[in-house]
Amino acid sequence: MSEVDAASSADDGNAQQHTRVGVVRESTPDERRVALVPKIIPSLVKQGVQVIVESGAGAGALIPDAAYTEAGALIGDPWTADVVVKVAPPSDAEIAKLSAGQTLIGFLAPRNADNKIGALREAGVQGFAVEAIPRISRAQVMDALSSQANVAGYKAVLLAASESTRFFPMLTTAAGTVKPATVLVLGVGVAGLQALATAKRLGGRTTGYDVRPEVADQVRSVGAQWLDLGIDAAGEGGYARELTEAERAQQQQALENAIKGFDVVITTALVPGRPAPRLVTAAAVEGMKPGSVIVDMAGETGGNCELTEPGKTIVVHDVTIASPLNLPATMPEHASELYSKNVAALLELMLVEGKLAPDFGDQVLADSCVTRVTPEPPGPDESTGESAESAVQESGADQTGVDETEVEESGLEESGVDEAGVDEAGAEETADSAGASVADKEQS
Repeated sequence: MSEVDAASSADDGNAQQHTRVGVVRESTPDERRVALVPKIIPSLVKQGVQVIVESGAGAGALIPDAAYTEAGALIGDPWTADVVVKVAPPSDAEIAKLSAGQTLIGFLAPRNADNKIGALREAGVQGFAVEAIPRISRAQVMDALSSQANVAGYKAVLLAASESTRFFPMLTTAAGTVKPATVLVLGVGVAGLQALATAKRLGGRTTGYDVRPEVADQVRSVGAQWLDLGIDAAGEGGYARELTEAERAQQQQALENAIKGFDVVITTALVPGRPAPRLVTAAAVEGMKPGSVIVDMAGETGGNCELTEPGKTIVVHDVTIASPLNLPATMPEHASELYSKNVAALLELMLVEGKLAPDFGDQVLADSCVTRVTPEPPGPDESTGESAESAVQESGADQTGVDETEVEESGLEESGVDEAGVDEAGAEETADSAGASVADKEQS
């Protein structure tokens, strides 16, 4: 008898009264994150939630099963729980493990053409996509896109420093003085601001660019300079809109000239639901100094660099072009910890006295729910006393394909990092976490 079965046999009545949350082991290759970490378990247990963790779920983040049991969780089959939480979008095989009436929380990639929303609906599963959580102040603690974008922006700079043939900081030695590396970040949302702050801490001379001129102050707040190309493409909800053909041509020429003067270029720009905009042309790459580095964080949607090969690191014209996929998964400990807090906050919003009771009058739940379980209206044979079957319908978010203003930036359908822009509330949180080296520049 498994630990879960034993616990259920000992106190079956109590177990049936409260919500069971299942934490699965991720099956996506190279996905090392886990949806809930042990330190979150006690707060859920206090609310009457029973947490069931699949054996080995935390292995990728170096969290043993024993850490979960010590925190109050059970090791067993999470796929039978009332709520299943995970990181990457579910595969067909994983959806087959779910049953009608269950709830799934995770990155569900609602804007991707190949998403599994239809399969979840057919299975009768209620799905909450963390990408669709609205960018409002009270939902910041649930904003998984921002939490994972912070990780990605940080790691992108470390990757650039590793691939660079030059020092980032200025060094004065007996052999002479070495100039600091010049770093340009294209796309100043959450990941972009974190990249600027990290590059600054490493000693680089940083510059940021975005098609939304209102983020210039946020760039300066982390000690970077603002690259002004004279183009304004601010859209709704703090996100960038798609440029017109004329604006795109103007931007390309101005950027091409500017890029050639930088040692490192980090790109994070993406328009939700569309291929990533091409910001770095082949001509710009050819004009960069030998030994320069480009880190393209938009590889999962085609890349911001014309020469990018998603998932690979290549050298063209003596310039290194790296396009890593799922950067947050390369830092699974802290990425999992941050994501776990996001998921727990969303769960708590759905719970009433330990029972799952989502209030769809709440904007956060209404916007993030992409398939909704609702009771069917009573039939003509209602007098027979038969209970109505559950039905799954498209929520408002799914019907519209999820509003553009609710899905963020560079690659995080799966990896958790999509980057085109951030509203003021999101930027405020980002600046705090970015931790600019100058104390009075830690706010955005």
